[in-house]
Amino acid sequence: MAVRIDKWLWAARFFKTRGLATEMVSSGHIQMNGERIKPSKSVQIGDELRIRREQEMFIVTVTGLAEKRGSATVAQSLYQETEQSIAAREEQKQLRKLHAASSPAPKKRPDKKARRHIIRFIKRED
Repeated sequence: MAVRIDKWLWAARFFKTRGLATEMVSSGHIQMNGERIKPSKSVQIGDELRIRREQEMFIVTVTGLAEKRGSATVAQSLYQETEQSIAAREEQKQLRKLHAASSPAPKKRPDKKARRHIIRFIKRED
C-alpha cells in the first residue's frame, strides 16, 4: 500500500490542512530520501523524510501509512523521529529562549508620540 505524501503529512499531523501540506511539498520544504518531490509522490514504510516547518527541521522515518487523519496518538505512530533531529530541535529551542531573554519585551505599548518617532525612524532607513 502506498499513500500520497501530502495526505500522509496531513494524517501524521505535521500540517493542519492537506492544502497546506501540498503547498509545502510543492515549494520544496519536504524532501524524501534526500530528493525534492512532488505532492503526488507515494510514500512507503522505511522512507526518510526531511520536513522543514517554519524554524524547525524534522528528520523522520516512516513507520506506518494512513490516508485519513486520526488522533494524535495514532499520528505519532506513523513515524519515528531520529535522535539527531530531536537533539537539533532541542538546541534550537534553547537558542530561541536565550535570544528572547536577551531582548525583553517593552513594559507598555508605545504612545502616539513614540509611534510617530518609530515610523519616522523606519522611513528614514528606507
